Amino acid sequence: MRRFSHWAIYFRTIVQALCQVGHWRRLEICSSSSLVFADVADGFVLVALRGWQVAPIIDCMFNQSMDLPLDPAELKRCLLLFGTSRMLPKAAYLDESVLAWERIHVFDSWICLGRSSSLPAPASQRAVAAGGVSALLVRDGEGVLRAFENACRHRGHELLPCGGESTKRTIVCPYHAWTYDLDGSLRVARGFRALDGFDRSEFGLAELDVREWHGWVFVDPSGRAGDFAEHIGELEAIIGRYDAERLVTSETHEYDVRANWKVIVENYQECFHCAMIHPELCRVSPPESGANIERAGDWVGGWMDLRGDAATMSLDGHSDGKVIARLDEVEQRTVMYAAVMPNLLISLHPDYIMTHLLTPISSGVTRISCSWAFPPEAVAQPGFDPSYAVDFWDLTNRQDWAACESVQRGMHAPHYVPGPLAPEEDGVYHFVTLMARNYLGLDKPAADVNRSANRDHREDVSGGRQ
Repeated sequence: MRRFSHWAIYFRTIVQALCQVGHWRRLEICSSSSLVFADVADGFVLVALRGWQVAPIIDCMFNQSMDLPLDPAELKRCLLLFGTSRMLPKAAYLDESVLAWERIHVFDSWICLGRSSSLPAPASQRAVAAGGVSALLVRDGEGVLRAFENACRHRGHELLPCGGESTKRTIVCPYHAWTYDLDGSLRVARGFRALDGFDRSEFGLAELDVREWHGWVFVDPSGRAGDFAEHIGELEAIIGRYDAERLVTSETHEYDVRANWKVIVENYQECFHCAMIHPELCRVSPPESGANIERAGDWVGGWMDLRGDAATMSLDGHSDGKVIARLDEVEQRTVMYAAVMPNLLISLHPDYIMTHLLTPISSGVTRISCSWAFPPEAVAQPGFDPSYAVDFWDLTNRQDWAACESVQRGMHAPHYVPGPLAPEEDGVYHFVTLMARNYLGLDKPAADVNRSANRDHREDVSGGRQ
């Protein structure tokens, strides 16, 4: 090993899945300091620097055969019977190589990219991060939503910067002006018109499978995700009467939370913490009410009651909106929470739907876009103000983010080991076992066919949390 006589720190990061042995890779310095030395050898990075933190820029598509960076024996402990199992291994929340593996094996399946309303009209175009790649969403001339890899077939330049939007009748690469029709076919290849043998039909954009589901957009970036109906499973029957596709998004907040994305989902999956950190929530919804349910599909969830004097989740239980028209009596008195793998949290209220869209930035930072959507007849009311719902959940969100960030910091303790789950944390168990099976390449067990997922989905489980 090379020695540096006056350097304070040697930083050593395992990057076997991120770089080829013997190749130099770019590193991002998390300060204004300059990198002194970076070398890759034997699958490791050595860095010498003056006390600054360094983060590798992860190329998520670099190694598609990446080995699982977790101990299978620890994962199998997560699959023990509820009451004897353990949480996911510590590294699952802290190690960048685990997130790199997840980008390839978890976020390469059906992933939510937001609401259909973000592409409201023909010729709307929008570039969005989709797992480890960038997708270009396009509403074609007939209003049909299409998705393509956001890379020009000439030299690979992005057609729009990630997060960028456009409204044009064609898709134009800003680098060399290759031009595509809205169906992805190549219309003009600048500089190639006079070349013999050049066939434009061979250079259309790479199309991705896309679905619009109740107003949300899902894309399969890998082409291997399988049937979308199986991904959603029995959540279809639960969400149907909320008519989510017709709701109007009135407000969106973005949060950068210094916690792993799984910590955030686990927090969402239980209200065992509610009495400790959510006094406002407990005033309108009993934290011990409802139950967590298991159904077919790549999602987990549960429901909670509203208190007798509460019409919805707001600071005092009042609603300034309108009850969603087709809800039955049970749905008007409960709130359903569903975590759709891997990145969409849907909270179904009697008068609005709140969603959290999760984007992992690193193993310890997650960007969350939280939106509130209301029935159009509520939004059309003179002076409609969504703050009755937004203010309540913004406060509750921030209480949750503080707890999640504390968990993330605490797991860095050198002697921390994954702990057990309380009886009230069965929803966390459902998610942890789902992730453990993903890591191990195991299928989710078949749902109990004797349990209904129709209009009685909140009445067919015993009262209280299991």
